Amino acid sequence: QVQLVESGGGLVQPGGSLRLSCVGSGSVFSTYTMVWYRQAPGKQRELVAVITKGGSTNYADSVKGRFTISRDNAVNTVYLQMNSLKPEDTAVYYCNAQFAGISKWGQGTQVTVSS
Repeated sequence: QVQLVESGGGLVQPGGSLRLSCVGSGSVFSTYTMVWYRQAPGKQRELVAVITKGGSTNYADSVKGRFTISRDNAVNTVYLQMNSLKPEDTAVYYCNAQFAGISKWGQGTQVTVSS
């Protein structure tokens, strides 16, 4: 059974950077499509970035040019590098693994962008 654990969230000033990590269990992590979502207070969960097993990426328009998703299959980890952070990026960020029609979620990590 796949388990996902996020880390790297915290409080950062506008314009700052954070790198989120999501470590997954299982020997076939490399076959998963990995997705970062976020949910701000009072809003619906939204897709932030996707990386396929082949390394193709896609981003929400609101983060293009600022965020970068990457993966290191050797250590079963997907990353989200977040630069030029804005207050509207404040949210709980969730890691999601998709494979064989199954979707698994991590517990989330809080990112707060505030001066």
